[in-house]
Amino acid sequence: MQLHNLYLLLKEKAESYPDKGITFYSPGKINAAGYELKYPALLHLVKENSYRIHQMRLESNTIILLHFNTHLDNLVWFWSVICAGYIPALSTPFTSNIEQRQKHILHLHSVLDKPLCLTRRTLLPEFASQDVLRIQTIDDFPPVPKDFNGYSMQGGVFCPVDQGTFKKSGSLALLMLTSGSTGNAKAVRLTHGQILASVEGKSKAHSTRGQRPFLNWIGFDHVACLSENHLHALWVGAAQIMVQAEDIVPNPLSFLNLINRHQVAISFAPNFFLASLRRVLENIDRPTLRDIIDISCLQTIVSGGEANVVETAVALTKLLKDYGASDPVVSPAFGMTETCGGSVYSRECPRHDVKHNHEFASVGYSIDSMYMRITNIDGQDIGRNVVGNLEVRGPAVFSGYHNNPEATKDSFNGDWFITGDCGIIDEKGRLLLTGRLKETVIINGVNYFPHEIEAVLENISGAKPSYTIVFPYRSRGSQTESLCVAYLPTYNPEDIEAIVETTDAILKTVTQQTGFRPYVLPLDTKILAKSTLGKLPRAKIRIAFERSEYYEKFQKPHDEAVAKHRAARYEGPTSSTEELILKACQDVFSVSGHELSIKTSIFAMGIDSIGLIKLQQRLQKELNITIPIITIMTHSSIQDLASALDGLKKPRAYDPMVVLQSQGTKAPLWLIHPGVGEILIFLKLSLHLTDRPVYAMRARGFEVGEPYFKNIEDTVMTYYRKIKEHQPSGPYAIAGYSYGFMIAFEITKLLLTNNDEVRFLGVFNLPPHIKFRMRQLDWTDCLLHLSYFLDFFSEEYAHAQHPILQKRCREEVLDHVMSVAPQDRMAELGLDRSKLANWADLAYSLQSSAVDYEPSGMAKSIDVFCAIPLAAVARDMEDWKTNHLGRWRDFTEDLKLHEVDGAHYTMIGPAHVYSFQKRLKAALMARGI
Repeated sequence: MQLHNLYLLLKEKAESYPDKGITFYSPGKINAAGYELKYPALLHLVKENSYRIHQMRLESNTIILLHFNTHLDNLVWFWSVICAGYIPALSTPFTSNIEQRQKHILHLHSVLDKPLCLTRRTLLPEFASQDVLRIQTIDDFPPVPKDFNGYSMQGGVFCPVDQGTFKKSGSLALLMLTSGSTGNAKAVRLTHGQILASVEGKSKAHSTRGQRPFLNWIGFDHVACLSENHLHALWVGAAQIMVQAEDIVPNPLSFLNLINRHQVAISFAPNFFLASLRRVLENIDRPTLRDIIDISCLQTIVSGGEANVVETAVALTKLLKDYGASDPVVSPAFGMTETCGGSVYSRECPRHDVKHNHEFASVGYSIDSMYMRITNIDGQDIGRNVVGNLEVRGPAVFSGYHNNPEATKDSFNGDWFITGDCGIIDEKGRLLLTGRLKETVIINGVNYFPHEIEAVLENISGAKPSYTIVFPYRSRGSQTESLCVAYLPTYNPEDIEAIVETTDAILKTVTQQTGFRPYVLPLDTKILAKSTLGKLPRAKIRIAFERSEYYEKFQKPHDEAVAKHRAARYEGPTSSTEELILKACQDVFSVSGHELSIKTSIFAMGIDSIGLIKLQQRLQKELNITIPIITIMTHSSIQDLASALDGLKKPRAYDPMVVLQSQGTKAPLWLIHPGVGEILIFLKLSLHLTDRPVYAMRARGFEVGEPYFKNIEDTVMTYYRKIKEHQPSGPYAIAGYSYGFMIAFEITKLLLTNNDEVRFLGVFNLPPHIKFRMRQLDWTDCLLHLSYFLDFFSEEYAHAQHPILQKRCREEVLDHVMSVAPQDRMAELGLDRSKLANWADLAYSLQSSAVDYEPSGMAKSIDVFCAIPLAAVARDMEDWKTNHLGRWRDFTEDLKLHEVDGAHYTMIGPAHVYSFQKRLKAALMARGI
């Protein structure tokens, strides 16, 4: 059978390898038995699904967007669409930000020519904020007739359901989406012939056979999963193992366990994961592990996504060889979605790289179906052994982006695709990558953009605004790409306290923004000199830094001053819990000595998302308690975290104050929680307020045994006493989010009665007269509001479900919310059913206390931040400002309205917090505080 399309590939392999198939592991269950789907069974299933699709009477060129969250659903319905003769587009995970998600969906609707979207019923809440996509849940497809014979009625005649049989080699096979980090996602057009040429090239490059399985843990929306693993395995008739990334990344040994269990020959892993695996293997009892791990089956780990450190490859190759792996085993690769994944491979790592003293591994030779060249800035071929821009062409390379002629035009130099990477091709034809044309930072395989990080650092105390630059670099011996922040100091060079405070502020801010600890470098005005156009010499500074030209004058004095200051103020552990946390942090951060004391912020040490999970899991195991991620995030020092964890083990006194930001010299900003009682919403905002301490008030009743507030007076007096205890005198700055401003207003009146000065009083989108709204809310409303406040689903979904759920009992409403709430989000918040129910009870208690509230008295000034109102309370923004928020004029001598981006529940969310903090800072400055 001549294989000129993907469906024929599946059909041929199902017939030739009836005993082979795919084993799927459910999330969190890699130690249980997997679900095996043989290739013939897969073929039969996709034919049945193809019949279901044909019953929808779609146009022949319809694009079908696949939006699933498991490998099983993605793979089965990918092949079902291919079998039916339509074009699958693989959806990437949606952002939790509702507005950004809406924009993304609208863009997909346009760029994919009004596609049909297949998903599961449990994922419908992700689409509730839109009404443009046609959605079909696979749960609701009708059953296939018992007498189904592979045919269906199409256009009045019976036709085979597997219309994919007739697709030409040059026909569009599927669309894969780029990340869209800097704008709208692009849809990469991949043809049947291109994919098959690529997969055949991969097989030849690695001399792969089908005797042993392939292991994949990369998401199905990534080309490394689809072509590098799945289609490659299918091409050679190999079995496959599919497992979720979250079951592999935090525990690298699970990778080896699966290889051993299934006798895996081929897998894929980026450099950051290989570095993690190396660290684990270097610190484990090897004789014991050797008794249970045998990976003599392992032929190749393809590694792409970021440059491979030769030193890591050398060490890991030796370690894996001890457990039976072949040598070489790591195959550094270059590939893009546009080249169907890996298209250049090295099978000489690390020997060739050691021989030529490479710090980063060569990616080797291109596959037979792709050619590569190096060009200069004018797009001219400059031959071998010269650094330039990498361009590729050939049967494995795409020809354009779907519905995006401008991007297609910009991406090609004639028929050569401009990859955006820089490199050198040696005399033998090997490719060595040297950098990227567009400056981005890849951290643990995730792209970050310098200008976004610089924006967050704009108002760091001690750094001159607009004179901070962020750039990527690799220090010798580093396991992955690093980040440098260079800034122009505003402090006296002899002021050690200011040096350390500024350094720590930058470390904390960047780490919380990216999950990665940067190198901080203060420079002077001679180096950070702007051009006549106001530009800083970024490239020049980066090159000089990488050449260590700043070491003696800037780096060494700065690092020594910071180290000396920390050593002088070092405080060791004083309790067993502190000692346990310190040891865990030292292991996670790979630090020792005086770098980490019990008062050091763990964010300053560079805790990324993976490290956060590792720290959480380790502490939970050693302390035998459940620790919500938010507990670690809001108790950033070992001392504070130890106290918090001790509190989790035993009843503790309620303290309403949560420290969100402790640095800065300006007056503190006190933030009062919204109607849900929690302060999570303020976390992102506090990252931008680095010039002052930021404290938030959290309602009573979250912990077991804590009574809810009795009434408004109880709440106000509790918070008032805490504010006076921590800040005995003014001037005060207080703000409340929605419901929270009612409390803030009453606290302000108490302070004024005490002759204290309240210089700033901010209201985040709440009108003065709210009792009519409070009387509308029942327990179901509170649970639904809480749920979309926590990003379980959209506001639109909550409104749509409200009439239905209001007729049900409390437990049934809770059942529904638990069934649609994302489990990873629940885990992140440390929630279960009982805790969520308690939270709803708490919120309902707060709302109920305000059913008779009417404001009275006067404040010196009020600043109102006006966001798009809830649909239930105002017609539009003008109505909201004039007839609702504007009524605060009756309660102050000086009212200012500030229109902000976003809606009521998103105004300080990720999409709008940057613009909001600018307006908030301006308002604080205007009030002289």
